[in-house]
Amino acid sequence: MKLHDLQPASGSHKPPRRVGRGHGSGRGKTAGRGTKGQKSRAGASIPAWFEGGQTPLHVRTPKLHGFKNRFRVEFAGVNLGRLAEAAAGTLITPDVLEHDGLLRSSKTKPLPLKILGGGDAPKGVTIHAHAFTRSALEKLAAAGSTAQRISWPDGAPVEDLPEEQPAEEAPRKRARGRARAADAAEAAEADTAATAETADTTDKAADDAAPAETSAPEETPAETSASDASESES
Repeated sequence: MKLHDLQPASGSHKPPRRVGRGHGSGRGKTAGRGTKGQKSRAGASIPAWFEGGQTPLHVRTPKLHGFKNRFRVEFAGVNLGRLAEAAAGTLITPDVLEHDGLLRSSKTKPLPLKILGGGDAPKGVTIHAHAFTRSALEKLAAAGSTAQRISWPDGAPVEDLPEEQPAEEAPRKRARGRARAADAAEAAEADTAATAETADTTDKAADDAAPAETSAPEETPAETSASDASESES
């Protein structure tokens, strides 16, 4: 094989497109650009997201302003005032309210029932609902009615914790806080007493050591006689 025999592989080299070479070429006259318009002119540089002047998609799309809880549960609320005429001993359930037209129905999906505290509470009735407000529970208890919470969507009864538990737990926490404060005060008093005892011990030791350092050594009888003899000779 000679150098002049080298050539690219078949199909790897594609000749450039020749436009504007007459009708017979298939791309004469408008050279494949169509008839008139912005894109047929020279120098047309249109972004891919351009929509012809209408409001673009990135502007039409709502932005993330604020916060939307995706786990929020929407309830169908019913005030106690709408149930005030119920006779004593009546069992009020979501099905009963829906049958009587008191429960707001949704066109897209059913909603759980929530009893609100507006109005006067019925006396001596039993209400089954998926949720109750605090004011509704207080009014029902004062009227001698029973509030039973049920689960959604099966409607099984739910056992709620007694309301007295938080009230009992608060005094326990306060008692624990007082006990911790008392322990801290006792520890502080013990440290103060220990510090005072240490200071007293140090002062006593210093007082005992001071006379020993200042007092002169006692003379023995032999030394006394020797000193007297030297005085008499002089």
